[in-house]
Amino acid sequence: MNHRDYKKFGPGEYYHVYNRGNGKEDIFINDEDFSFFILRLQQNLFPDEKTLNRLRPLPSNSFSLISYCLMPNHFHLLLRQNSGVPTTKLLTKVCTSYSMYFNKKYNHVGHVFQDQYKQINVDDDSYLVWLSLYIHQNPKVAGLVDNSADYKWSSCGYFIGAKNNLLCDKEIISSRYSSGVYL
Repeated sequence: MNHRDYKKFGPGEYYHVYNRGNGKEDIFINDEDFSFFILRLQQNLFPDEKTLNRLRPLPSNSFSLISYCLMPNHFHLLLRQNSGVPTTKLLTKVCTSYSMYFNKKYNHVGHVFQDQYKQINVDDDSYLVWLSLYIHQNPKVAGLVDNSADYKWSSCGYFIGAKNNLLCDKEIISSRYSSGVYL
């Protein structure tokens, strides 16, 4: 029997999904790399006619992205599964496409990501809020910025109203977070 880490899935469930570069290497070298990953995520979360014909994305509204942060050598996504489509479908599409892009661009051979992505079920409102805060604090803790909202590759600025973001559904967190202190 194969004892791989099979993920559990369910509509209405929340998941913290994350992975890092193989050998802890950087997976995002420049802005173009970050942008490409975001583009593939967006195309699968919100497919349009052009995307439907080229990429065969997942059915619209399969997931809601609550918050995210792309760091140079890893990423964090906080997702809600809205349908019977499991997170493996979304992550396989996004990470495979990104790996192909990365390997071609950098003439790299082999795995871009270290092992299979990790997934933790989030079944408590207070943990959901804490996790979104944790995700957004990554760049500050790593010393990349002094203020988390200044980091370009996270949804933090969107949460505090400093930038637009068409990917995230901040109402899910906002409805659970009432203290007003986010950073």
